[in-house]
Amino acid sequence: MHNEGTEQASAAATSILNNIQLWQDATAAGDVDKLLDLMDEDVVFLVAGHPPMKGREQFAQNLRNILQTHHIASSSQIQEIVVQADLAYTWSYLQVEIIPKQPGPQMRRAGNVLSIWRLLADGNWRLCRDANLLTLEMQPEPGA
Repeated sequence: MHNEGTEQASAAATSILNNIQLWQDATAAGDVDKLLDLMDEDVVFLVAGHPPMKGREQFAQNLRNILQTHHIASSSQIQEIVVQADLAYTWSYLQVEIIPKQPGPQMRRAGNVLSIWRLLADGNWRLCRDANLLTLEMQPEPGA
């Protein structure tokens, strides 16, 4: 972890780490509204092979569609967090399981994520940009 070395930067890093945990908990619970509260209005998600997903509403619509038929579980290992004034970034290794509610194959994705956080006027850190480099993890064939 690296930041400005001030008590404020350390508090900011703790707040951002808490947001990451809240994100994972809200995702597991299917709480889309809680997730929306953790991101900036003009958030942009970059995912390889897909056009940028711009704004909270597009994110919410996509996630609600997935949550109709699947549960999502995730875990991340923070590799780095840097805080500079009202901007910060985190680099983490993320693992995501997308589990069907009805019998069927689950999908696992894993990889690096670079996220940019912004300190808003209300004093809360919010996700504003997210570059997701997750790739599909191959599942062993049944009986293999």
